[in-house]
Amino acid sequence: MKSDSGQAPDPSPSGRRMDAIERAHLKESGDASHAMYRYAPPPEFAGFLERFWIPVWSVPRGEEALQKVLQYPVCLIVITPGYARFYGVVSGLSTTTLTGDGWAVGVMLAPAAGYLLARGSAPAGPGEPGLGPADSVSDFTDRFVDLTEVLGESGSALTEQVRAAMDPDPHTERSHLAAMDAYSSVLRGYLPVDAEGEIVNRLVRYVETDREVLRVAQLCEEFGMSERTLQRLVHRRLGLTPKWLIQRRRLQEAAELLRTGEEGAAEVGAMLGYADQAHFIRDFSAVTGMTPGRFAAGHGGDGHGGDGH
Repeated sequence: MKSDSGQAPDPSPSGRRMDAIERAHLKESGDASHAMYRYAPPPEFAGFLERFWIPVWSVPRGEEALQKVLQYPVCLIVITPGYARFYGVVSGLSTTTLTGDGWAVGVMLAPAAGYLLARGSAPAGPGEPGLGPADSVSDFTDRFVDLTEVLGESGSALTEQVRAAMDPDPHTERSHLAAMDAYSSVLRGYLPVDAEGEIVNRLVRYVETDREVLRVAQLCEEFGMSERTLQRLVHRRLGLTPKWLIQRRRLQEAAELLRTGEEGAAEVGAMLGYADQAHFIRDFSAVTGMTPGRFAAGHGGDGHGGDGH
């Protein structure tokens, strides 16, 4: 197992270190701008947190390193030396430009969890005003807010603790574990995941792990819901549509297959259930800004098979 910094991870007494490069991160081959550390959350957060990720970067003066992500259908919390934010899902391509030296400590929430935080479900602390509830996670789709707008004063305390933990050396596991412990102490107050949230987690897992799921009707049948009920559930809890969930998984999988270079663009489109190559190229280009062949050429694959680039 290696991190996407290319370094083998040191043995972790916590046992929580995770594999690095994943299909959502459209990292270009040769990008050495940052080291990425990913960790699994404590078992008590099963169904609430997906993972922690900690990028530490160093970009030469006057240069930039653009990071592109096909985000999963989940909300994020990200704390850096300069900001602390709660992010909804970016429905298109999520981009972040790295400059200079820096770090971030992020947590990927499980599909069910964004709504639990956004609605202000944790009890307010002594003297804290009540947190304003959000009717739907769609209030945060394609936008972010300051962390205090979601977590209140707990967000300020969390930010201070994470920055204090990372200040000595952002590369050390000791710093990482302290920062993650700070997150855990705050987010523990939002447990447990509610019954509807468990359904949402299962729904997303079903879409992301079964390549044969190509139509919304399949979701309705699997979960015993009408299309209208399913649409409302996904909109309220994820800020998205069922159709988006299916397309996003297909595009992430396409990026993963193209990165390996083992299949050409035409073969990848067919593998993912596209009836014609033009449809695949159109969908992929609309979100990533490049054709499948161009993506493969810049991300490790060779794009053989033809895609009209």
